[in-house]
Amino acid sequence: MDRSLVLFAIGLIFGGGIGFVVAAGNGITFDGHDHADTATHGDANLATAHENMDHSAAHDTPMDVPSEDAPSVSLALMTDPMAGHNLQVTVENFVFQPEGASLAAVPGQGHAHVYVNGEKLSRLYGEWMHIAALPKGDVTVEVTLNSNDHRPLAVDGTPISASTTLTVE
Repeated sequence: MDRSLVLFAIGLIFGGGIGFVVAAGNGITFDGHDHADTATHGDANLATAHENMDHSAAHDTPMDVPSEDAPSVSLALMTDPMAGHNLQVTVENFVFQPEGASLAAVPGQGHAHVYVNGEKLSRLYGEWMHIAALPKGDVTVEVTLNSNDHRPLAVDGTPISASTTLTVE
C-alpha cells in the first residue's frame, strides 16, 4: 500500500477522534443546531431584536390605517392537481416587503399571515403559497395583512383580511 495513503488514513482516524473529544468536552451534540447561530441563520442583531420583541403586543394590537389609503386583500384557493391546495393572494395599496419583517412599520408594506381554522400556518411574503395538506371536513383559510412589526392592519378596528371556507374530503 502506498505510504501517503496509509498516512492519510491515520490522519483521518486521529483527526476524527480529536474532533470528537473536543466536541464532547465542550458539550457539543449532533442532535440539532442552534437557531441563534449567526453563521447559519444571519445577523445576531436581527435574531436578538426578534427575540426581544413583545410579540403579544405586536400581534394583538391592530394598526389602524386611514380608510382612503387602506390596503385590501382577496384570495383564491385552488386544488393542486398533484396534492394539496394553491393559495393566491391579491393585494391593492400594499407591497409585500420580506426584508422589512420584524422591523419598524412602514405604511403600505409588510407581509400576510395565513390561518387554517384559526391556527396560524405561516407568514406570506408574496402572491402564491402551496398548502401541502388541509384537515378533513369544513376548513376556513384566512389571510390577514400585517405591518412589518407583525401588527394586523385594520380600518376602524376591523382587520384587513379575506377568507374562504371549503370542505376537504
